[in-house]
Amino acid sequence: MTMSSASVVFTPSGKRGSFPHGTPVLQAARSLGVDLDSVCGGRGICARCQVIHTTGEFPKHGLVSAASHLSPFDATEEKLVRKTTRLKSGRRLGCTAQILGDCVIDVPPESQIHRQVVRKEAEIREIKIDPVVKLYYVEVEPPKMEDPTSDLRRLLKALETEWELQNIKVPHSILEMLQPTLREGKWEVTVAVDHDGIMRGIWADFREHLYGIAIDIGSTTLAAHLCELGSGEVLSSAGMMNPQIRFGEDLMSRVSYLMLNQDGEKELTKSVREALNQLSLEVCEQAGIQKEEVMEMVMVGNPVMHHLVHGINPVELGGAPFALATDEAIITPASELDLELHQLAQTYTLPCIAGHVGADTAAMVLAEAPHLQEAITLLVDVGTNAEIVLGNRDRLLAASSPTGPAFEGAQISSGQRAAPGAVERVRIDPKTLEPRFRVIGSECWSDEVSFAEETKKTGVTGICGSGIIEAIAELYLCGIISQDGLFDESMMGRSNRIIKEGRTCSYLLHTGEPELRITQNDIRAIQLAKAALYAGIRLLMDHLGIEEVQRIRLAGAFGSHIDVKYAMILGLIPDCDLDHVSSAGNAAGTGARMALLNHESRREIEEIVRKIEKVETAVEPAFQQHFVDAMAIPHKHAPSTHLQKTVSLPEAKNNAQGNGDSTSRRRRSKRVHEQEA
Repeated sequence: MTMSSASVVFTPSGKRGSFPHGTPVLQAARSLGVDLDSVCGGRGICARCQVIHTTGEFPKHGLVSAASHLSPFDATEEKLVRKTTRLKSGRRLGCTAQILGDCVIDVPPESQIHRQVVRKEAEIREIKIDPVVKLYYVEVEPPKMEDPTSDLRRLLKALETEWELQNIKVPHSILEMLQPTLREGKWEVTVAVDHDGIMRGIWADFREHLYGIAIDIGSTTLAAHLCELGSGEVLSSAGMMNPQIRFGEDLMSRVSYLMLNQDGEKELTKSVREALNQLSLEVCEQAGIQKEEVMEMVMVGNPVMHHLVHGINPVELGGAPFALATDEAIITPASELDLELHQLAQTYTLPCIAGHVGADTAAMVLAEAPHLQEAITLLVDVGTNAEIVLGNRDRLLAASSPTGPAFEGAQISSGQRAAPGAVERVRIDPKTLEPRFRVIGSECWSDEVSFAEETKKTGVTGICGSGIIEAIAELYLCGIISQDGLFDESMMGRSNRIIKEGRTCSYLLHTGEPELRITQNDIRAIQLAKAALYAGIRLLMDHLGIEEVQRIRLAGAFGSHIDVKYAMILGLIPDCDLDHVSSAGNAAGTGARMALLNHESRREIEEIVRKIEKVETAVEPAFQQHFVDAMAIPHKHAPSTHLQKTVSLPEAKNNAQGNGDSTSRRRRSKRVHEQEA
């Protein structure tokens, strides 16, 4: 090495090279392929290329990195330090700092282009920020009499020279604004170019931010997240009820509406698109940006919603063989879907897996990555139709199971959707058989002095899905109902909470206004729902040839609020180590954000869904037997080895409506409610 060159090592990548004295750090980083961000092209405007000059002796690298081996602060850096807070203490701008000797340069996470956003506390899934649309700042040569080259050609030349972008395609709408924008910016402009080499926007002067929206289009609710595409930061979130509910609460009701009403799909499509515009406006207003600044939208949803948002009639999904119009990912200009975003904004909708396993399930798979796991993983998104995915990196299977609306509080005598005032937690004392409960909006239990004051505004209004699950599980643990889900009339003498109703009984949970009871019909509705879910899971286990799952993730709003112990006590899910059963939150929304923030995620999920094997429960002969066995609590035959390490289950009662000493059947050596009180 000559005296006019120096060795440079970049961390954490470990990449190194030799460069002439006076070489800007950013230039050295780019030549080595180091992940160092810059939007302004090295002009000291964006302040994204911040680095840390690490000084000292480095035997590992065979060099000494001294403070004098980088050029002193220049005017640009001094200004940033003096007048703004954009240049952090101890950092240099890679575009202005020049190499004068051997040095070690650290690139902090926030200066990396493909910076990692870590999701969730326990289940780590990294999103590498590499969006489909990126910004590029360029200086364009002004026109000259002696050079007849067009403004567009000079712009494209600047992009090739400064950013190595070639063969850029320019839509007509960009051509329309090209010349006035170049002159407004005094030949300095920022352009947006997507991964396909299409110019999607042009702005005068320097522009630093681009935005995108990830939307989960559920049959009941819509949820949107506005993200800054360069950083991955979620700037705002909002949700609203799906206005299609007025056409039917569940999907099949809406499909029936379409069958009975000519051009009904146009009404449903119009309503959901209007809702998307309203939701987009809301998240933009929250973040203080214009909706015209949104360049990209990613959408996920079940097959019916997937079809309707794209103006496709989903009537074929209303009956066997449940044929999709398309199972491919859909890329569509936002304007074609009547979405009021940037004029060249694009929408990307994840692919569907099969007839009733949609893009939301594909997004859940992308977020939870069972295809990368060695452990046999069960993913469940519980709604009126449960989507189930089972497997690992070797093989994945998927199914849907018609659970109905009981888990959302429908078809339950005192049921309601999760809202302030709804009972969400229930415990029953095994000795006195007295209940206590918590409602949404309060942390107090009903037997606490402050409960009345805390719930004065909301009152006690009904029982939501998680509440009915826990109530029935507690009734079973106390021996009030049998494994078959039937009330034991012999228990009536022990508590006036157990009330005779015709040929059966009910349990009085709340004596106030309104009175809340758990009826035999309520129990049966939950049994039917949970049996359908468990039978679907069991079918997939049969096809995979396994008797036990190693990891369970419960997705969606229901999965977020249910206590997994009670889910297992009731028999919604198969026996598993409770330490490996957890909520996945809004996994579909997370998957949508991943597809928004990283274009490779789109390719990944498109490949994965083609490999997922669909099991159609409707034509499986074993489904009915699995369903019958799963009607029992937790299950008629399946062992509960892991569950009984936490909870002592009652002994089976041969005659639930009758007789017998129930004392011995109520043994609970480990009480769940005692742990959580």
